Amino acid sequence: MKRFLKYLSIILVTLVITIFILLRQPAFQDRLLESAIENLAAPSSYLPEEDALTGVVCGSRAPIPAPDRAETCILIQAGDNIFIFDTGGGSAQNLNDWNTPWDKVKGIFYTHLHSDHIFDIADFHQATWINGGRKSKQKVYGPEGVQMLTDGIELAYTKDYFFRNEHHGDTIAPLDIAGFDTHTVKLDNPILIDDGDLKITAYSVSHDPVDPALGYRIDYKGRSISISGDTIYDENLVNNSKNVDVLFHESMSIDLVNLINKNAERIGNTMAAKVTIDIQDYHTPIPEIVQAAQEANVGHLVFYHHLPAPRNQLME
Repeated sequence: MKRFLKYLSIILVTLVITIFILLRQPAFQDRLLESAIENLAAPSSYLPEEDALTGVVCGSRAPIPAPDRAETCILIQAGDNIFIFDTGGGSAQNLNDWNTPWDKVKGIFYTHLHSDHIFDIADFHQATWINGGRKSKQKVYGPEGVQMLTDGIELAYTKDYFFRNEHHGDTIAPLDIAGFDTHTVKLDNPILIDDGDLKITAYSVSHDPVDPALGYRIDYKGRSISISGDTIYDENLVNNSKNVDVLFHESMSIDLVNLINKNAERIGNTMAAKVTIDIQDYHTPIPEIVQAAQEANVGHLVFYHHLPAPRNQLME
């Protein structure tokens, strides 16, 4: 046994010395860097290759800050096409970190125009334009006011588009497709995409005074997903989410919100105390989300837009 441990120690020491020497060799360092760069440039592996309907939470928090969480964003992959639902702050970076195939992004859909749902729109535009090599302007769908949003972004980024084109040329940054192809959702004509296999339908939800506020249902080859957007309990959401495989629903923990309110009042933070009361009348408490999911007979319920986002196991 002692002899075995002696030989094992010699092997380990030799291995450590060898690795130390190799790490100091420029050729070995270059190979490590090449390998890391290859991994960065490799196609994403987090999305399935099979012909399926997939939902990914790319942003899960409400405006209340939470470490390591982006604001609201859902990615839907239907076959070979990707659709983004809301572009909250930090969500574009998440998708970049995950090596998302930007060339497959065919549309961005907004549930409503609160800042925590639209913040990263410019980053998404650049990702599909420069990184994704799309062939036309970025399609955007949303409620009344979405045209103002995209017009404002185009105006604010006019110089950026011009400078990138001047630097990289038309092959990388063609000006004729910079900007947005914007579609204002009309609920009297709620089917936004219908190509036989894929159907995306908008429906109204209740987020007063935000009006209109939208949810979306995605149907693809016999599978279905519904996305609530921000809302209170709403029978219209239940009716439009009947028998879906997955319901992504915003969530509010009344107990935690009231605890934050109590402590805000105790320390004299009048702003936080008021906000934590105000938000309770246009978000959905968890028991009512469960009720809606049961009434709609959904297969799986996924909470997102956590209010507040849990920071530790105790909050969870």
